[in-house]
Amino acid sequence: MTIPSKATKAIKRRSEAVAAPSDAAGAGKPGRPRQSSKPEQREPADAALQLKAAKQQIRRLKAQLAAALATVDELRACADTDFLLGILNRRGFERELDRAVAYIKRYGASGALIMIDVDRLKPINDRFGHAAGDEVLKAVVAEMLRQVRASDVLARLGGDEFVLLLWNLSAADAEAKAVNLENAVDMLRFHFGGELAQAGISTGVAMLGPQSDAREAMAAADRAMYARKQVRRRLAAEAGAVIATR
Repeated sequence: MTIPSKATKAIKRRSEAVAAPSDAAGAGKPGRPRQSSKPEQREPADAALQLKAAKQQIRRLKAQLAAALATVDELRACADTDFLLGILNRRGFERELDRAVAYIKRYGASGALIMIDVDRLKPINDRFGHAAGDEVLKAVVAEMLRQVRASDVLARLGGDEFVLLLWNLSAADAEAKAVNLENAVDMLRFHFGGELAQAGISTGVAMLGPQSDAREAMAAADRAMYARKQVRRRLAAEAGAVIATR
C-alpha cells in the first residue's frame, strides 16, 4: 500500500474545493433554469394597453362610419329634391309614388294624383326674365302647400309641371281639392318693373286604388290636366271677349 504524501493530499483538497461550488450551484435544479417573474408581470399590462387602443380605434371607426352615412343621406336627399323650390323632384316623387301604390295594394287604402301645370309662366319669363319666373314658381308652390295636408306630397316634375299625391279621400274630394288649388293660385298677383302679372294653374285628377298602376295613373292625371287647361283657356278667352265688348 502506498501512503499519500502531504502534497498529494493538498492537491486533492483543492480539487474538492473547486468542484463544491459547481455542485452547490447545480443542486436543487429540476432540469430547467428558473426564470424571472418580471416578464410574466408585464404581459397582462401590455394586453390591457392593446385592448384600450383597440377600443379607441373602434370608436373612431364608428364615428367615421356615422359621418359617411350622414353624408350619403344628404347626397340622396339632394338628388331627390328640387334645388329651387325645396320639394321633391321627379326622381324623388317616383320613388314615393311606388311606395304609396305598394301600400295601397297591400292595405286596401285609397289616394289620388293631381297633375298640375302652371299657366302663363312663359309670358312672364319672356317679358320679365327667368328670375321673375322663379319668384312666381316659389309663390305658387308656397300657396299650394298651404292648401294641402302635411301627409300629402307635392313634387316638381320639371319646368312648370307639378304633381300632388293625396291620401285617403274620395274622387269627389280630390276634384274639389283640385278646384280649390286653382282658385287659390288664381288669386295671386305679381308686380315686376311696375307692371302687374298673374299666373294660374290647371289640374287633372286620377284616383289610386288596389288595382292601380303608378305610371298609368300618372298618364291619366296628365291627360285630365291638359283637358282642363283647354277649358280654362276657353273660359279666359270668353271672359276677355266679354270685357272687351263692355
